[in-house]
Amino acid sequence: MRIVHGRARDGLSEQRSATFTGSVWADPVLPATDGVVINDVFFTPGAHTHWHSHEHGQILQVTAGSGLVCTQGEAAQPLGAGDTVWVPAGEVHWHGAAPGSYLLHTAVSLGTTTWLEPVGEDAYPGTG
Repeated sequence: MRIVHGRARDGLSEQRSATFTGSVWADPVLPATDGVVINDVFFTPGAHTHWHSHEHGQILQVTAGSGLVCTQGEAAQPLGAGDTVWVPAGEVHWHGAAPGSYLLHTAVSLGTTTWLEPVGEDAYPGTG
């Protein structure tokens, strides 16, 4: 058993850039443990992930702001505080803040994350 009180004590907040568009900060709640990683992720308005998938899926719990989530080949869906998203294993998707709002969510990533290309303007509402 492992108890993490509030967040990973030895973890540092870090700005993410290589696999994100815009300004994004991640705060570790639970560093990689048995293939599970939990982060609180803060997206500035319009910031979002690149396309990616998770070996065993991902859970997103939106805690503040508003955002978008999109499965490849489908239309982006709106997100707001209190929403929970289940992304099945291997599903290619992106998520992030809406163009006019910040987004804060807790991301529970299961297994290896496979990062792909940036989201094109045609797939992110408000930029095309």
